Amino acid sequence: MDSAVIPLRHGGLSLVQTTDFFYPLVEDPYMMGRIACANVLSDLYAMGITECDNMLMLLSVSQKMNEKDRERVMPLMIRGFRDAAEEGGTSVTGGQTVINPWIIVGGVASVVCQPNEFIMPDGAVPGDVLVLTKPLGTRVAVNAYLWIDQPEKWNKIKLVVTKEEVIEAYHEAMFSMATLNRTAAGLMHKYQAHAATDVTGFGLLGHANNLARQQQNEVAFVIHNLPIIAKMAAISKACGNLFNLLQGTSAETSGGLLVCLPREQAAKFCSEMKNLSSGAGGQGAVGGAWIIGIVEKGDRHARIIDKPRIIEVPPRGSQAANQENSSTSPDPSPNVS
Repeated sequence: MDSAVIPLRHGGLSLVQTTDFFYPLVEDPYMMGRIACANVLSDLYAMGITECDNMLMLLSVSQKMNEKDRERVMPLMIRGFRDAAEEGGTSVTGGQTVINPWIIVGGVASVVCQPNEFIMPDGAVPGDVLVLTKPLGTRVAVNAYLWIDQPEKWNKIKLVVTKEEVIEAYHEAMFSMATLNRTAAGLMHKYQAHAATDVTGFGLLGHANNLARQQQNEVAFVIHNLPIIAKMAAISKACGNLFNLLQGTSAETSGGLLVCLPREQAAKFCSEMKNLSSGAGGQGAVGGAWIIGIVEKGDRHARIIDKPRIIEVPPRGSQAANQENSSTSPDPSPNVS
């Protein structure tokens, strides 16, 4: 699954370790560094681990960059990575830098744990509820932003979205990807989570299927609701089979945690995520977590129902987000029966 769990020789302790790296996908080098670090740490957070003992940074400098660009871009990327690590309560003590045709950024995260500090991703039971802690649509948002200056591609989507909406969505995606899943990892313990994974390159359905296959019990995951950055569902529909966002196979970067929670705990988990994320200006403009489906008896597979409910998540700072945040009656638990 997300991290290697290696029993150590010393007193019942385990080493939990993960690595990840990828290519830049946003314009801002500092934010790219933060996103890369958040993405690495998410594999620990998916196991309910909130502390990381050490991080290494993996960096590839493009040989196509001139010296001036290299001296401006790479230090910003390194600083973003280190700042995110510090926010996660850890530090970067080393790593490796190479010259390559492409910029690559990533890292290694390691922690030594006692058994009660992590939650193995295999305990889901029928009756559990599925919760997602970040909205979907990051890939769509990043691509749509690039298309603003590409008339041939922009013409495919200009009838369903404005340039201003695309720019807002792009910034929401960037800040969402740079947000650590650490809060959700801590709440997994408080609300007795049974299993979790983070949603990244395989999309929501891909990672839900991976998680379902790991379960000890014969269960199936049924997804009814899709929280999506505003307007990204419409863009995905306008692009035919390019993204397949509503089918759950659109890649995400540094996405949220998909958590299996006892039914009686799910709404409280969502409510606390909303309160903590609004206070920190963090996990999305509205919500912070959404109930998206249920766990039932089945053959260890996941599926999205034919016509899932689309929950439009307005970008932070937008008028719709401000109205949602000022609402006195939030509904963190949409009906999934």
